[in-house]
Amino acid sequence: MRVRRPDGRQVHLGYCTNVHPAEDLPGIVGQLGTYAVAVRERLGADVLGLGLWLAAPVAAALAGDRDARRRLRRELDVRGLEVVTLNGFPYQAFQAPVVKHAVYRPDWTTPERLDYTLDLARILVDLLPGDAERGSVSTLPLAWREPWPRARRDAARHMLDRLAHGLTEIAWETGRPVRVAFEPEPGCVAETTAQAVGMLAGADTDRLGVCLDLAHLACAWEDPAEAVKRLATAGIPVVKVQVSAALEVADPVAARAVLQRYAEPRFLHQTRTAGGHGYDDLDIALAENPAGPWRVHFHVPVHTPPEPPLTATTDVLRQALAVVDCDHFDVETYTWDVLPAGRRPTSPAELADGIAGELAWTRDQLTGAHG
Repeated sequence: MRVRRPDGRQVHLGYCTNVHPAEDLPGIVGQLGTYAVAVRERLGADVLGLGLWLAAPVAAALAGDRDARRRLRRELDVRGLEVVTLNGFPYQAFQAPVVKHAVYRPDWTTPERLDYTLDLARILVDLLPGDAERGSVSTLPLAWREPWPRARRDAARHMLDRLAHGLTEIAWETGRPVRVAFEPEPGCVAETTAQAVGMLAGADTDRLGVCLDLAHLACAWEDPAEAVKRLATAGIPVVKVQVSAALEVADPVAARAVLQRYAEPRFLHQTRTAGGHGYDDLDIALAENPAGPWRVHFHVPVHTPPEPPLTATTDVLRQALAVVDCDHFDVETYTWDVLPAGRRPTSPAELADGIAGELAWTRDQLTGAHG
């Protein structure tokens, strides 16, 4: 949906569909009605924005079939849905029984990652609303941090040059610019905005920039204003913002019984402490038991607090939304169905309620309606 910020700027707000992913076109279209339309109706919105996630096989098929792209566009239009951004971080099988490190493969040293991302850009130009200034595609920040020898760094740099060239060609052919946004994430080559500046040094920043995932920003213990200033000083645009909150625990010892319920087998939940300790998953942190406070890469609903004594990084989220200059905002809470029992939705209607609640909360933050 379109929302207007207090300074008068209009921005796009939607939610990322990796929360209820399907990996073929019939499944994607079916979920538009099951979830997206239900969310739009709960919000009373004429049009709802979606940050579509398309697995690599369906993206390749759509990129090669313009008629199929037009059919998908019609399916969106008749349901009051619009798309200005795609999530190109997970390649496929995002809701497999175990995802963990697989979400980082293939990485930006491979032609498979390049081809997938350019396929998404080609699809997006046919999905963009006529009045949209540009599109965006978010992606992983090159690779998991290890192994990362010089040969892999050089290969990734070559792929970024090819990516920028491909995006330029798409813009020239279609008249619709699409930018790709690299998303710093705990454990990756670029975990912080400082590392993102280094990663994109010398890159084509007309085509490439950063996706700020605000849960990741919080887990890195970054100050939002300083992070935004750092990127601006380096001339790196914030192409997209993923609105998300991480799990926070002030006293891990006192909270251990509750915290253990968030250590689940599907996704990585990287854990970072205020003292600078880092662990690649929550169960490792629980075993090592460093002093708190901790922040955990577990995207919790942004509009409602987790079970006490746990909290969420909502203050960091609010601070970031107040200072960031961006026109694409995507609520990304893909972990609804791995929340502890009693906190997770038990039906499509309950999930739609939760997504709508997150969007309403974010809309109020962006417009200043929260007071």
